[in-house]
Amino acid sequence: MAQVMTNQAEICVAVLAHNEESRIIRCMNSLPLSAPEVAIHIVINGSTDQTESLARALAAKHTNVTVHGLAEGGKSRSWNRFMFDLLPQPFAYHIFVDGDAEIQAGSVAAMVALLKSSEQPNAVSGIPLNGRRAGFYQQAMRDEHGMFGDLYGLSGSFLNRMKAAGIRLPTDLIGDDGLLCAMAKTDLANEHNWSDDRVLVCDDAGFICDPVNWLRPASWRLQYRRMISYSIRHFQNAMVSKIMRGPGPGGLPESLAMIASAELPHYVPRRSFPEYWFDRIALKRLAKAAAG
Repeated sequence: MAQVMTNQAEICVAVLAHNEESRIIRCMNSLPLSAPEVAIHIVINGSTDQTESLARALAAKHTNVTVHGLAEGGKSRSWNRFMFDLLPQPFAYHIFVDGDAEIQAGSVAAMVALLKSSEQPNAVSGIPLNGRRAGFYQQAMRDEHGMFGDLYGLSGSFLNRMKAAGIRLPTDLIGDDGLLCAMAKTDLANEHNWSDDRVLVCDDAGFICDPVNWLRPASWRLQYRRMISYSIRHFQNAMVSKIMRGPGPGGLPESLAMIASAELPHYVPRRSFPEYWFDRIALKRLAKAAAG
């Protein structure tokens, strides 16, 4: 059961998790569980496995850990509810972690230090530390000032302004990191106000995730679902980019399904393989959601 929280610590670490019973304990154990200046909130959303019970059992051993059980799934919906409904106001600094990630020791402190630095960015991001393309993604993040949803941080002042303006993530958005990164770079305006320097990559903060095991059928099923999600995100990004070029974040709808009927006729599957296959599935799902 979720509850309204007051924030006495300076730093909030929020973990958003959905059906992560095999990973949630490793994720939580990688956090600064005993740091008095850090309040840790585990947001379990729409889970049907033992994620919540496992998280609550570990949280019972630590006074600065709170577990929220939300019945509805969806990362962006849960992000909105936690940030703007459950918290009376943002903390000074917020670090967001995916429930399937383990973070490198010292990551939270390093990210907060960068948020406090003279550059005063709106957002900071941690880097991937494992996987065969980790080096490629690390350099791409440095070049583009990018963010991965597995580990990123936002300043409380940015979130306060976001809340005051009534800006929320579309509830059906796949890819909170992409939109939040764009809003941080534009300082909550449209793309004419874009500055990469408002998002900084923290080389002293990083995360690891379990690699795909192609010998396990479950991994094939998981990757298949991921590919569909990536395709949905591709088309959603096109909708969001149009809004960010025009009215900016204030023009975001409650859900992207509300504008999909007008936008989907302009989209076609990409010609490359396997994107073509998954794009066709994604477009059908987006059309069904738009039809209600």
